[in-house]
Amino acid sequence: MTRRFRGATAVVAILVLVATTGSLAGCRAPDDHGAAGSASAAKYHCPMHPTVVSDKPGECPICGMDLVPIEPAAAKPAAAPSSGGHRILFYRSPMDPSVHSDKPAKDSMGMDFVPVYDDEVRQGAGTVPGRSSVTLSQERRALLGVRSEEVRETRIDRSIRTVGRVTADERRLAHVHTKFEGYVERLYVDFTGKFVKKGDPLLALYSPELIATQQEYLLALRAQTQLASSRIPSVAQGGASLAEAARERLRLWDIGEADIAELERTGTVRRAFDLHAEVSGFVTVKNVVQGMRVMPADTIFEIADLSHVWVLADVYESDLRSIRLGMPATLTLSYQAGRAWRGQVSNIAPTLDGATRTVKVRIDVANQGGALKPDMFGDVELRVEEGSGLVVPDSAVIDTGDRRLVFLDRPDGTIEPRAIEVGAKLADGYQVLGGLARGDRVITSANFLLDSESSLKAALSALTAPAPAPLPVKR
Repeated sequence: MTRRFRGATAVVAILVLVATTGSLAGCRAPDDHGAAGSASAAKYHCPMHPTVVSDKPGECPICGMDLVPIEPAAAKPAAAPSSGGHRILFYRSPMDPSVHSDKPAKDSMGMDFVPVYDDEVRQGAGTVPGRSSVTLSQERRALLGVRSEEVRETRIDRSIRTVGRVTADERRLAHVHTKFEGYVERLYVDFTGKFVKKGDPLLALYSPELIATQQEYLLALRAQTQLASSRIPSVAQGGASLAEAARERLRLWDIGEADIAELERTGTVRRAFDLHAEVSGFVTVKNVVQGMRVMPADTIFEIADLSHVWVLADVYESDLRSIRLGMPATLTLSYQAGRAWRGQVSNIAPTLDGATRTVKVRIDVANQGGALKPDMFGDVELRVEEGSGLVVPDSAVIDTGDRRLVFLDRPDGTIEPRAIEVGAKLADGYQVLGGLARGDRVITSANFLLDSESSLKAALSALTAPAPAPLPVKR
């Protein structure tokens, strides 16, 4: 009896325990389901501040941007073939391509790693080291504003701009000297800067030597007249020779024919003779005053003909290869807008200024009206005609420091980086010396975005490249 009671009690206890366990399990199941539901509930965060998270839509309290849904990490694709048919190799940080992972992750700022596909890596091979080809859809092209232009062949005319200084034409300068010692009796040109014409008197000189020579000439004329009737030919000829010698001495002292004729007509010795200007121009130097004694070695005046002037332009040695004699040049003054003086290069200095690394280039300019004054400074433009050649727009060229790049727009939609060699800088682009052909299309906008994408793909390709095989070890 007692055994049966104990056995029944044990069975009842087991049944109660099973029932209790089942009821507990039934109670926990709904809790687990609710937790899963809460975990799958949508969360929102700021795209610029990932630490700002909310369980409902709204605006970021920091920057005011709209919050965007957060995709759960479990929803990210695994490293397996995707629906598009290409395989994910790994995930990389969007900010630092060198940081990558073999599964979905987040960086220190909370940004999701982006997948890297095998076809992207295969596309990374390019002809320019550090760059790779890029393929963009039409939608993304429109979004980035990608445009392209055709490389054209045209006549290449460029300008070399520099500064120039106006100077007098050395071939039109005249120094005035006297050929005998004398004293200034009268000064006609009494100030510097006065304009004189050829033949105008400059000053009157008294000279004892000149008076003695006049007396000799008058005596020679009398002797010639007296001896002309001699029956001895040598005597008659001697009188004529003596007069001619005295007349020639007066000519050598720059006494004009009119003055000599006046002396012969009057038979009277003149006290002073005028010294005349040999050229027309402005008196730039005056070294004489009234009553001054002058010697043949003294420079009395300097006269400059400024109807034509020189412009000395400083050209850098890097531009010398483009300078040639006879090339056209234009001079402008900043304070005379709308006016220009045109001339030609007449000389290239044989020496270089070591301090400025420039060479003096001389330009002949006509100076009608005398507007150009010596020592004026102006802007000089030298026109260089390079002939025909390829020209690429300057907006298409990226200067990396050690080379210049362009991006070719291929017919199949591929954007390919290309290193080029450029020549002269033109008004609307660069002269192309190598790397491009006529008809190539180059990208002219969004170049820096494409350059960043190309560099990124090249870096990813380098990261996934197989390691080189170890060299065999000699034993």
